[in-house]
Amino acid sequence: MSYDALLSRSFSRHDQKKLGWAAFFGCLITALFFCFVSSFMHDHRFDTLGIMGLGGDFGGDLGDRRWGCGSGSGRLSLNFQAIATISLVALVNLSLSAGVNLKSVLSKEEVAITQSLVIFPFLTATKIKEAKPICDYSQRGSDVCEMDGDVRIHGSSSTIFVASFDSDILARNTTSWHIRPYARKEDQTAMEHVRKFTVRTAMVSGEDLPLCTHNHSVPAIVFSVGGYAGNHFHDFSDVLIPLYLTSREFNGDVQFLIANHYSSWTHKHKEILEKLSRHEIINIDQEDGVHCFPRMIVGLKNHKEFSIDPSRSQYSMKDFRQFLRSSYSLNRETAIKLRDGKGKGQPRLLIITRKRSRYFNNEGEIANMAQNLGFEVVLTEAKANLSRFSRIVNSCDVMMGVHGAGLTNIVFLPENGVLIQVVPLGGMEWLAKTYFGEPARDMNIRYLEYKINKSESSLIQEFPLHHEVFRDPYGIQRKGWVEFKSVYLDRQNVKLDVGRFQQTLLKALQLLRD
Repeated sequence: MSYDALLSRSFSRHDQKKLGWAAFFGCLITALFFCFVSSFMHDHRFDTLGIMGLGGDFGGDLGDRRWGCGSGSGRLSLNFQAIATISLVALVNLSLSAGVNLKSVLSKEEVAITQSLVIFPFLTATKIKEAKPICDYSQRGSDVCEMDGDVRIHGSSSTIFVASFDSDILARNTTSWHIRPYARKEDQTAMEHVRKFTVRTAMVSGEDLPLCTHNHSVPAIVFSVGGYAGNHFHDFSDVLIPLYLTSREFNGDVQFLIANHYSSWTHKHKEILEKLSRHEIINIDQEDGVHCFPRMIVGLKNHKEFSIDPSRSQYSMKDFRQFLRSSYSLNRETAIKLRDGKGKGQPRLLIITRKRSRYFNNEGEIANMAQNLGFEVVLTEAKANLSRFSRIVNSCDVMMGVHGAGLTNIVFLPENGVLIQVVPLGGMEWLAKTYFGEPARDMNIRYLEYKINKSESSLIQEFPLHHEVFRDPYGIQRKGWVEFKSVYLDRQNVKLDVGRFQQTLLKALQLLRD
């Protein structure tokens, strides 16, 4: 039995009736209080029900009736409907605590109005301004819709309703928007796998506005884990970093509504999700009820690949990485500092191994050479269990791997660590720089790049040297992503020239001294 029901049974009918009269006189006293303070206010008007455009004069006889109190320039105008509404809110709160079913005594329109008024603050001394556009389609990477007031979402129909009292605002502005809440909007292939939501404005008293079945007191963020989510790089670049940017301001007091949800994704990243929100995740795809919130953001803010632009936010990648260390309880904030070879302990080198494409054919030879230079070498494959693997990465000072082969885990590397990206054949210089080179610098990680030559690529065993694969990689790129990926990412492995690569490791040691 709910606490509301228990509380209701503790009152007799006579007590409830007396409480109802007390609520009425309390509302009357509230109105008289406003009259009293008006004598101290100068040239201010009390615009009633200033939420979602309800303010100023109301149409009809009721709206034209104004009760005035005070005099002179400090006169405070109280709309008759404000007093009626204050009383109505008190009555609704009373009925809720007494266990009364509003639907049994009020029409659907009246229930809708009272839900809006009870759940959300509605009094303001500032006249409601012209309604701003709800959705912003102008930003790179992602569209974002932001709504304040009475916001209702019906998951199974992918529809979000923004309740309004003002029909004039509905007439003046666009009343519906469409959005796919995933931060890679220019990529049509990705967006085909992202659920589309419709955002609509609707009159509180209208038939289009559904009644709330679940009321929430915290803001909500709606986002999708469709698209390329599930790929480790895209998990961070398209979802987790944008989610941090969008939700961090709420300090955990925010509700996540996830579209295209699948449990393995939320389980993999549960440490991050639980740190960003104290509330249970809602799989909005499966919701037949109507969830109501005082504020909602649909879509995630995104600045650039795998990074944050601190000029556009109060947060930076330094902040995000500190947040990750806290989420995963990682102890090392800073990499080892070598002083003329006499630093405390050995620098640790993590070599990311793989069993499929883009792996090192001679990883043992690479490890032996690194040990001879003074490294303690850790050979391991990137694990699905991020909690364990993040601790391995955080324990190291230098990390190396082939482009796209587990390098996303640099987010766990300590400050001033070193990333060595081995760039395979295929004209990948731009990809290597954009996806990992620039983000590494934003993370305060020193970055080194090693570009292999033809003799170090396994493709030399499949194609003659005069083949287009070697002669014109950009020609392969022009054939489309699928062709490019199948050749240079899925079929290419690397056998490093250990003698040539040694110079790169020596540079890494020097960076740990600087």
